[in-house]
Amino acid sequence: MKRSLSALLLIALWISGCSSVRLVDSDVTTHSSLTTVQPGAGYRFERLPSQQVQADRQAALERTVAPVLARAGLSPVTAGARYSVLLSARTQREPRAPWDDPYPGPGGHEPLITSNGGVRWVLPMMRMDSPWYRREVSVLIRDLNTQQLVYESHASHEGRWADNDAVLPAMFEAALRGFPNPPAGPRRVPVEIPG
Repeated sequence: MKRSLSALLLIALWISGCSSVRLVDSDVTTHSSLTTVQPGAGYRFERLPSQQVQADRQAALERTVAPVLARAGLSPVTAGARYSVLLSARTQREPRAPWDDPYPGPGGHEPLITSNGGVRWVLPMMRMDSPWYRREVSVLIRDLNTQQLVYESHASHEGRWADNDAVLPAMFEAALRGFPNPPAGPRRVPVEIPG
């Protein structure tokens, strides 16, 4: 009885550990001339002409990032905004990770050497590639009173996760970590997301 209970408990712990959280580690570079931001300072989103053409996509991105901006101390307003916020996100899907060899092992680029010293070239083995995603996000914040860019942050992340809806908000959170006074220089910022 004790053995089966222990085994069951161990399996439950193992399963819960696998499904708890994922870590999105973004490489972030930030430049800021802000020293403080008044709590609840108002902002409005700004869009480039290319982003206006894809208004639905940009609106979805803005809805995704609004809670992250709220946690950073900014509030959306329709009139009288102090700051404008320009967001961009890019995702590129690669067929495989940079270090994955598309022709591994015997039958790939290397010949198969037999036990008697003969060399044979064989057809490559069939295999399924696992896609690799490269993502980049940026946040530009402009002071509307002076028209000066006061905050610029870029975050990049690479990995096998295909779900932009979970990964992009974590990357924007990493890009805004430490706002308005982020640490100087490039840094790696980990953000946990539900598994």
